[in-house]
Amino acid sequence: MVEVEAEYDGQRLDNFLLRLCKGVPKSHLYKAIRGGEVRVNKGRASADTRLSAGDTVRIPPLRLPEPGAPRPVPGTEFPIIHEDDALLVVDKPAGVAVHGGSGVSFGVIEQLRAARPDARFLELVHRLDRETSGLLMIAKTRKALLALHEMLREGGSRKHYYALVEGDWVNDRQHVKLPLLKWTTKSGERRVKVDATGQQAHTIVSRVQRYGGRYSLVDAELRTGRTHQIRVHLAASGFPIVGDDKYGRDETREAFARAGFARMFLHARSLALPHPVSGETLQLEAPLPPACQAVLKRLETE
Repeated sequence: MVEVEAEYDGQRLDNFLLRLCKGVPKSHLYKAIRGGEVRVNKGRASADTRLSAGDTVRIPPLRLPEPGAPRPVPGTEFPIIHEDDALLVVDKPAGVAVHGGSGVSFGVIEQLRAARPDARFLELVHRLDRETSGLLMIAKTRKALLALHEMLREGGSRKHYYALVEGDWVNDRQHVKLPLLKWTTKSGERRVKVDATGQQAHTIVSRVQRYGGRYSLVDAELRTGRTHQIRVHLAASGFPIVGDDKYGRDETREAFARAGFARMFLHARSLALPHPVSGETLQLEAPLPPACQAVLKRLETE
């Protein structure tokens, strides 16, 4: 608990925190503000809130490594959906980044390399957002990596996701074709928005289950692979994903977190593509995580 001194009267909350929390990535501080972990006089506040002398600011615990001390990468294996000499497909849990960077010391690929020191080649084929769970491909040879990259560029694979969205999705099947443009906030956070000058993006959304007109489970098939594509397409259509901290509603995310579901409900559930070496068709599936299943079961009874 920090009391605002007179010399900082009128300062924005985000600038006040950046001064006090030197070394903490900006993205972590803004996420703490959005999540309600930072409080001003016991109430929620936005990043641009102007502080007054005498205000009390609650700063949540923020752990930092010792200066200059590299964080060791724990060797970790993830649930394997498919593995052969050319390709590894794992079921990535939510909350784990696919690679280090942007305030994250390590991710799936670094942990796999640490767990498999004798592996000569392990490279990510594609990415999943940190809070998205499900199928993630890792190439075990350069030949496989190049073949898979070309396949993804040419639309040679079919990737389906489950998403729980706010609202009553009534259409059986809908094509969402909205161009997407990347942009960066003042805090350095990467975002995507619908913009006529952006890249072409195409998602096919199919209804799976409706829950009392308040929520819907949908299947989203990627026909292009843009950053945050499903998240932005659904939000722009008026159906934000439950738990999405960038494009969803804070009130909904907080309500589900209080009920024990503190993640985004987006799961890469199935993948169909030719094997990069043999050409044999691979049809892979990752089961919906137990936490997601529990949410759906609860909604069925409400």
